[in-house]
Amino acid sequence: MSEHSAKPYLIRAICEWCADNGLTPYLAVKVNGQTRVPAAFVKNGEIVLNISVGATRRLTVDNERVQFTARFNGVSQEVSVPIAAVSGIFAKETGYGFAFAVAVDPAASLDAATAPVESSASGASPPKDKPRRRPKHLQVVK
Repeated sequence: MSEHSAKPYLIRAICEWCADNGLTPYLAVKVNGQTRVPAAFVKNGEIVLNISVGATRRLTVDNERVQFTARFNGVSQEVSVPIAAVSGIFAKETGYGFAFAVAVDPAASLDAATAPVESSASGASPPKDKPRRRPKHLQVVK
């Protein structure tokens, strides 16, 4: 018998807890090729979605996906997020919730790791053998 991930159960639990306490559940998602979200709202490869009862229609959270219909700038859109892409669930008002590790796409990681590094125009880079000096974060106040 294979063991199921606890992630979808925790997502459903936080959603129910938020509804019981009048809070707004927000779902943090790492966007990848399997996510269907409005691209205009994706920032730095991530999107945060309000999944409250008032903001969504036909919300389902099963063991594989979170799916619902929601309005973005007045336009109704279907949203589908694989459970593996969910990086967190939390209450908007309190910040209480869970953060999850999101598996990185190995092909994308390999592409990023092997991509050529662009050199700066000035060509001035710190020497490799000398550690870079950190700026002081404390200030003397008189």
